[in-house]
Amino acid sequence: MAISTALDRIDREILTHLAKNARRTNKELATEVGLSQSACLERVRRLTDLRIIRANHADVDPAAFGIGLQAMVSVQLKHHNRSAVARFEKSAIGLPQVMALYHLTGRMDYLVHAVAEDMEHLRDFTLDAITSLSDVSRVETSLLFRAITKPVWPNLID
Repeated sequence: MAISTALDRIDREILTHLAKNARRTNKELATEVGLSQSACLERVRRLTDLRIIRANHADVDPAAFGIGLQAMVSVQLKHHNRSAVARFEKSAIGLPQVMALYHLTGRMDYLVHAVAEDMEHLRDFTLDAITSLSDVSRVETSLLFRAITKPVWPNLID
């Protein structure tokens, strides 16, 4: 059974509210979804035990960590086999400037979400850390002007 079929409307409503603000109290959450506090708490515990709720995060301003710019670095690998993919992923995700890796179809194999203090730092990261990896054939870097994200996954079930 797929996870999505194991969830009902109230479970998805709980997930939506928690994704928007995970710091709300159980009392507030129970009121918002129309459950008793004990029933709400039990559902949240079940969703956590099932690893549907995987973690709670704070939305922190990147500038607090000295991050002045963000970029998407498209990476093409020399070889497309499991060992090359595994080596690249292990090396790239271990770099402190890498926030996320996205394995893609198409001309480029990966999209790397990278952060840097400034343009010089980004250039050094790209030249010294990414292009120097033995499995990398080609890179293209695009600066992020702004990132707009949704805090909640869309409900594609109903």
